Amino acid sequence: MPDVEPIPAGYPRVSPYLFVDGAAAAIEFYASVIGLQQRGDRMTGPDGRIGHAELQLGDSVVMIADEFPEAGAVGPKRVGGSPVLLNVYVPDVDAVFARALAAGAKELRPVNDQFYGDRTGSFEDPWGHRWSVATHVEDVPAAEMAARAKAAMGGN
Repeated sequence: MPDVEPIPAGYPRVSPYLFVDGAAAAIEFYASVIGLQQRGDRMTGPDGRIGHAELQLGDSVVMIADEFPEAGAVGPKRVGGSPVLLNVYVPDVDAVFARALAAGAKELRPVNDQFYGDRTGSFEDPWGHRWSVATHVEDVPAAEMAARAKAAMGGN
């Protein structure tokens, strides 16, 4: 057996895998809204469904496929929503958030400056996946972070 690396080159240690009802449209949404770019070819089955595609943003990889209910691979809408929130840092959170809403996403939390130094908002994409987008706007020292966290959570 050839000597191979246990983690393939070009892959982060954790990569979310999204199942959606309409992967081709979702790939276009993620590219135009968030800036994820397809890498490599899509693996498409004889029925036209995308069995696997990879999207990249910086050093992150998101894998995506159409739903395959017969194999237990279903998207969040089929199971009543997702408890998972994908967090993405972007250069301009306001622009990304506006594009998401214009492309059919549902606002979950509007963009606001947060006590921990990020400007962030969250949305649900048209396939039911939840995203938090953020731009880091301030480095907050530990003591200041503790004071801000206490105030934000109703403490004195």
